[in-house]
Amino acid sequence: MSTILEPGQIEASAVMPPFLHQPADNLFELRAARLEQLAEGHALGDYLRLVARLCRVQQQLLDNPPSGVPVAEQRQRLCISHGLPPLAADSLVREGPWLVWLQALLDRFEVPEQGALADALKVLRSSEESQRKGWGIALLSGQYDALPAALVPFIGAALQAAWASWRRALPSDELKPGSSLAQCPCCGSPAMTGLVRNRGKHNGLRYLACSLCACEWHVVRVKCVYCESSKDLRYSSLEDDRHAPGKAPLRAECCPGCNTYLKHCYLENDAMGEALADDLASLALDIRLDDEGFHRLAPNLMLAPGGG
Repeated sequence: MSTILEPGQIEASAVMPPFLHQPADNLFELRAARLEQLAEGHALGDYLRLVARLCRVQQQLLDNPPSGVPVAEQRQRLCISHGLPPLAADSLVREGPWLVWLQALLDRFEVPEQGALADALKVLRSSEESQRKGWGIALLSGQYDALPAALVPFIGAALQAAWASWRRALPSDELKPGSSLAQCPCCGSPAMTGLVRNRGKHNGLRYLACSLCACEWHVVRVKCVYCESSKDLRYSSLEDDRHAPGKAPLRAECCPGCNTYLKHCYLENDAMGEALADDLASLALDIRLDDEGFHRLAPNLMLAPGGG
């Protein structure tokens, strides 16, 4: 049965931007390549290259998933119909279906013979399942003191790979906005960064990238995603002689109303920009904004605050 739209509905549908922008199927491979590019000459080059290695394992898992979607289709549709995230991270992380992804990641990641990385992986490999689950819960709830900082990128990588895989099986065209602008409609996790798109029907639109499942959802520009104010927003970037004023490929939208900020990649200024990679490579901007009294609410699951 076809649906007849009224004139007003036709006009609205014609101007309404696409709510979701789905990341590429080779998301983690693209992320790894960007990290390696940014690592050249960077003070955190070794760490960026480590994360790149993890991203390549994530891509292997995404291409060959060790488990299927843990939420039945009926439950997914029930959540969507009520405006709830069908892959709710706060419940699924406790149920534990992601733990097989962590084990698969550990099985595939090449361990060095010695050093701090080898020691961290030894701790993780020898841990009980209940301990691993506890660390995952702590990471997604922002309780960084409850897990060793050296384990964060490995647990974060497993969580991201699992949710990214499960997200791809959802009826994405049916997802609805979350309870707040910064909440992922797919899993309920907070946004990590914003991306101002530069191609096709998404050109010029701002999408927020989920810190967990990599879902990207549309939010109008020039509005704080936390308090929804548009008053006196300012944009900060790292000084760089390669870019003209106002043309920096990464800028933080700072809100004086709630003293928060969110970084954004402007893809028209650097089409290779990538949410997680560019966020990690711009930690100096986080330090400066923290000194200026602004607070970061956006997590990056590959790095514990102060753990670089």
